[in-house]
Amino acid sequence: MRLIRLAILTLLSLTMTMTMTMPAAVAASLIVAIDLSDQEMTVRSAGRQLYDWPVSTARTGYRTPTGVFRPYRLERMWYSTIYDYAPMPWSVFFRGGYAIHGTTDIAHLGRPASHGCVRLHPDNAKILYGLIRKVGMSETRIVIRP
Repeated sequence: MRLIRLAILTLLSLTMTMTMTMPAAVAASLIVAIDLSDQEMTVRSAGRQLYDWPVSTARTGYRTPTGVFRPYRLERMWYSTIYDYAPMPWSVFFRGGYAIHGTTDIAHLGRPASHGCVRLHPDNAKILYGLIRKVGMSETRIVIRP
C-alpha cells in the first residue's frame, strides 16, 4: 500500500510539473499528505519525499475531516479549549479547531486515538511547523484521504 501511494504521489508530482496550470492542491511548495487508513503522514517538497511519519487521527465516535486544506494559523504552544486544556505543541490549524500537533501520547501513534486532530511525535511536529513557517502557509497544502 505504501509503495502504491508513493508511486501515485510521484506520478502526480511529475505530471503537475509538466503542466502549465496546476491545481492548488499540487501547486504548493509543501504537501502534507495524511492517509487515515494507514495512519501515516508523508511530507513532500518539490516532488521529493522528505518525511514519512506515523500519526494518530480520530478514534471511533470522532472524525478527522478529509479534503485539501491550507493552514491558517500556527501556534508554537496551544491548549485545547474543548478537551481539558490538553497541550497541543507545534500546532498547525487547518480547519476550524482541527490541527496537526505534537502529542505526549506517542505510544498510540500509528492508530486512531484522537478527538479529530492529527497527532504527531513532538519532534516531528516541530519539524513540520518549521517547514511550514519557512515556505509559508499559502504555499502549503494539507491533503487528508480516507
